[in-house]
Amino acid sequence: MANFRMNCVCRTACFILLLCVATAIPSPAQTFTSLLSFDITDGGDPDAPLAQGLDGNLYGTNYGGGSDDAGTIYKITPSGTLTTLYSFACEGESCHNGADPYAGVVLATDGYLYGTATAGGAHDQGTVFKINSRGDFTLLHGFAYKQGRNPYGGLVRGSDGNLYGTTERGGARNGGTVFKITPSGELTTLYNFCSQTNCTDGEYPYAALVQATDGNFYGTTLYGGTSVSDCGALGCGTIFEITPGGSITTLYNFCSQSNCTDGANPRAGMVQAAGGDFYGTASAGGSNNLGTVFKISTGGSITTLYSFCSQTNCADGSVPTATLVQATDGSFYGTTWDSAGGSNFGTVFKITRSGALTTLHSFDRTDGSYPYAGLVQATNGSFYGTTSSGGATGVGTVFKLSVGLGPFVEPLPTSGSVGATVIILGTKLTGTTAVSFNGIAATFTVVSGTEITTTVPGGATTGFVTVTTPSGKLKSNKKFRIVS
Repeated sequence: MANFRMNCVCRTACFILLLCVATAIPSPAQTFTSLLSFDITDGGDPDAPLAQGLDGNLYGTNYGGGSDDAGTIYKITPSGTLTTLYSFACEGESCHNGADPYAGVVLATDGYLYGTATAGGAHDQGTVFKINSRGDFTLLHGFAYKQGRNPYGGLVRGSDGNLYGTTERGGARNGGTVFKITPSGELTTLYNFCSQTNCTDGEYPYAALVQATDGNFYGTTLYGGTSVSDCGALGCGTIFEITPGGSITTLYNFCSQSNCTDGANPRAGMVQAAGGDFYGTASAGGSNNLGTVFKISTGGSITTLYSFCSQTNCADGSVPTATLVQATDGSFYGTTWDSAGGSNFGTVFKITRSGALTTLHSFDRTDGSYPYAGLVQATNGSFYGTTSSGGATGVGTVFKLSVGLGPFVEPLPTSGSVGATVIILGTKLTGTTAVSFNGIAATFTVVSGTEITTTVPGGATTGFVTVTTPSGKLKSNKKFRIVS
């Protein structure tokens, strides 16, 4: 069980913050809204990104707070009404269902939200759980040391219907693991890090994986790799590819360039863009040693797109710790944890594929501080996120940022064969008159104003899903991929 005030202090001590000088870029017009300040009893220290549920509401976790200060799972409406769904509870030193949920939750096709807790469980090594919108909680697995411990990274839905994730430590060599878990809770360890001499394969996978269009998973390790001298004995971190069967390939070793201008110690996962390349952040390194945004191909060719603290007083922020999200305008949106001694307490930014960065919002403590987690673009077009501290009571906030992007629909899953069942998430879907897959009409059922069920029609090819509503046509945020 963690005290979230101590967590913030420890995290601050972990980063080396410097002051940089450059030229600030003004942000475009947008609307920022503080939706909620946590008050400890309903949770605190929200380090996780939010996830949209079938009902259109947003779901997340608090690392601390709640009835036993062991964390909570919550639901929040797009307008800011909070419901605590579950408080992790402990009896003495035992937290059987888990404690300190750090990574948030992911929506699966069965309507449940799946997540991890970093501590607790039968062996106090962390747990995997599922929960529905009513708050019905099910413990799926408690980690034992050899299976991995401390799952700080979130889960990702696999195209096979299983969930995949990482544990930061533990496993056969205490370097962390990659695992697969079925919706019923059967766990398989796919890989144990530090399986190579001096952990050149990576160590401590801190973030979630992403499944690419080739069916393999891609991720990062916080430490390990071949670049040791520039980052100390633990190493500078890696980017890796792993097959669903557990065969791993190291694609890149951070700090391979002089003075670590390519970045170091990535705390976040990556996102695959429509063109096939991956985009991500490193929390250290870069030209100012305060983090980078990078692009990497599936073959391991990396490009540093931006080095943080390149503006006056670090107005652009520093130490990016969260996964980027590619929005419907094609650009990427993310957060920085701090400003390295500048006048703000973290930022929200937009960056184009070519690396042009715009600061959209700078936190000032009253509206939150230190946004450790990334953003989610809800189907209403707006972005939602959390700050790990600040706000009215100093223990974290939920916020909304609108930049003028319109509503869209999101298919779940994002790929499937002809005849497969697909859920479509959206807003104001009541009265829908047509659904099509890349122009091919599909049969459908409107479940609610936020959910449609449909099947992939015969003759469909890879392309966008379109939904015709009384308000107009809505296009999916990404192409639906037809698989055989």
